[in-house]
Amino acid sequence: MILKYILIILGTLSLGLGILGIFIPGLPTTPFLLLTAMLYVRSSPRLYEWLISNKYLGKYIRNFRKRKGMTISQKIYALVLMWAMILLSVFLLLKTQQVKVIVLIVGFIGTVVMGFIVKTAKLNADDTDQAINHK
Repeated sequence: MILKYILIILGTLSLGLGILGIFIPGLPTTPFLLLTAMLYVRSSPRLYEWLISNKYLGKYIRNFRKRKGMTISQKIYALVLMWAMILLSVFLLLKTQQVKVIVLIVGFIGTVVMGFIVKTAKLNADDTDQAINHK
């Protein structure tokens, strides 16, 4: 019973970070929302259903599940944005050398995860049609 509440709390914290990621460049959205979905599905089917049916947040999870990964263009966009924010932080915002090194190491780890662990999905015909219709 306590585990259920711990998972809900962790899922809600992850949800908060995912929502922040929508507005803060460099902070990932999809991984936090995927973590939220995993935590909610194990603790509260009602919260999980709310999340995946949410008009704004559900699309991240549904797209990932549908494609079974991220497209190459999504990965490139995410990496370019992530590294732009990392380099901006390292060269303009951060003062301590140790913190700069930590940020660069975490960025490198994130790049390795994005490149080698997150599966690369192919863009299917439905996605192409939607992209053309939104232009």
